[in-house]
Amino acid sequence: MQIPSRAQTPLLFLAVLLPVVTAATANCNLKPSYPAPVVSNGWSAQLVAQGLTKPRGIIFDSAGNLLVVQQGAGIVHLVFNDGGATCLEVARNTTLIDSPLLTHGIALSNDNKTLYASSSDAVYAWQYDAKAVSVSGDNQTLIDGMSGDDHTTRTLLISQMVSQTLVVSRGSISNIDVEAEDITTGHSQIRAFDLENKAMTSNSTPYDYATHGRLLGWGLRNSVGVAEEPLTGGIYSVENSADMIERDSVDIHENNPGEEMNYHGFLNSSTDKNQGGNYGYPYCFALWNTSIPNLGTMKVGSQFALDQNSTVNDTFCQQHTAPRLTFQAHMAPLDIKFLPNGTEAYVSLHGSWDRDNPAGYKVSSLAFSNGSPVAAPDSTNALTDIMTNVDNSKCPDDCFRPAGLALDSLGRLFMSSDATGEIYVLVKTSSATPTSTSTSLPSSTTAKSKSGGLRVRGSMVVFLVPGVVISLSLWVL
Repeated sequence: MQIPSRAQTPLLFLAVLLPVVTAATANCNLKPSYPAPVVSNGWSAQLVAQGLTKPRGIIFDSAGNLLVVQQGAGIVHLVFNDGGATCLEVARNTTLIDSPLLTHGIALSNDNKTLYASSSDAVYAWQYDAKAVSVSGDNQTLIDGMSGDDHTTRTLLISQMVSQTLVVSRGSISNIDVEAEDITTGHSQIRAFDLENKAMTSNSTPYDYATHGRLLGWGLRNSVGVAEEPLTGGIYSVENSADMIERDSVDIHENNPGEEMNYHGFLNSSTDKNQGGNYGYPYCFALWNTSIPNLGTMKVGSQFALDQNSTVNDTFCQQHTAPRLTFQAHMAPLDIKFLPNGTEAYVSLHGSWDRDNPAGYKVSSLAFSNGSPVAAPDSTNALTDIMTNVDNSKCPDDCFRPAGLALDSLGRLFMSSDATGEIYVLVKTSSATPTSTSTSLPSSTTAKSKSGGLRVRGSMVVFLVPGVVISLSLWVL
C-alpha cells in the first residue's frame, strides 16, 4: 500500500531578506488548558507544543528535530527554537507523511536514512533525508499480516546493538484473545526482523509477521513499550494487561491483573534461554493485589489463572514466564526509554479507564544496574514518579495522558500527550545542562555560540556570533 508523503518543492533560488533579521528567541510560556502538571524534586517540565492530532510515537532524527506520529493523520516534523533547558518553542511544523493509516510506531535506521512507521496491518519504510526534511515518494511495505481492530499500535524498535534488526510488537485483537493461545496466529507477540538483505523497493515481497522473524516472546497481551537496554542489549517491554476480569466468578478487576515489565533476552544471542518464551496470556496474568481468596503462597508478580479447572489453573500458569516487574493494575504503560548510561528507564503511564479511582496518567522512572532493574520482582514501589497530574479524579477528561517518550542529545526527556495533542519536555534540574561547548548546532536556531559562524537549518540561515544567534529567513521561489 502506498502512503503519500509531502511534496517537495525544488530549491531554485535563495533570497536573504535583510529586513527580517531578528535575534531568535523562544516563547517558553505555553500553558495547558487543565491544571499544570506536578513534577518531583530535581525536575522541571514545560509544555512546548500544542494543537497536534493524537501524538503517539516520537523520535529525534540526525539533525536533532522531532518526528511525531499523529494517530490517524501521519507524521509531522518539528523544529524548535531552543532557549535552553525547558525553554523551547515550535519554530516550524512540517507534514512529512500524510496518512490516516499510521497509528503509533516509528523508528529510524542505524544510519538515519530510512524511516519506519506502522499501521494496524503493516510496517512501512521510506528513504529519509533529515536535512531536506523529505521522504521518498513511494513507501516500501516491509512486514504485513497484522490486521486487527482492537490493539493496533505495532510498536517499532531498531536495535543499536545488532545492526539492521527491527523489533515489532503486536498486541491481541480483543481483551481476552483466545486466538493468542495458538503461536501460529502471531497475536500477542514480539518478533525481530533482519533488514540487512531486505531491498528498499516498493514491489519487494513483505515479511509475514506470523511466519517470519525471530520470536522474542508470545503470550504478551499488548506490549506497547519496547526498549533495548544500552549496556547489555537486553530487550524489555511494558505490557497493558486485561480489563474487567473475574476470578472464579468474583470481580477482581479494580486491582488485578498487574501491568507487566517483561525481559526478552539479547538479540545478539541465538541460544538465550530468556528468548521466545510464553508469558501466559490469554489464560495467565500477573498478580498485583494479593488480597483475593485461595492464592496460597503466591506474591506480587506470580502468574495466576482466572478460573481453576483441570487444565488451566494456578499451577499451570506458574509454568509460564513471569514478569521481571509488576505495576499497579490498569496504569497502561505505553513507552519505555533508557538513559544512555543504563542507570534509569523512563516509563509513560497512559492511565486507566476502568477503575473507580483512576491510576497512571504520569511519567515515572525505574532504577537499573548492570542491565537489570534494581527492584526485586515482587516489589510494589519500583516506580518513582517524575511528572503527575494534580488530581487523577479529573482524568481522563481534564489531564495529560502520556504516550510516547524520546531523549534528545542533551538528555532532555520529551513526552507526547495524545489526548491533549501536546508535547512536553522534562529536564533534570539537579545536573548541569550542556550549552555552548557542543561542536554541533542543537536542534534549533537559538543555541548560543562562542566561536561564531554560519549554518543553514532548513529554511533558515543562522549566524552564530558570541552569545547570540541571528536567523534570516530563506525564501524558496
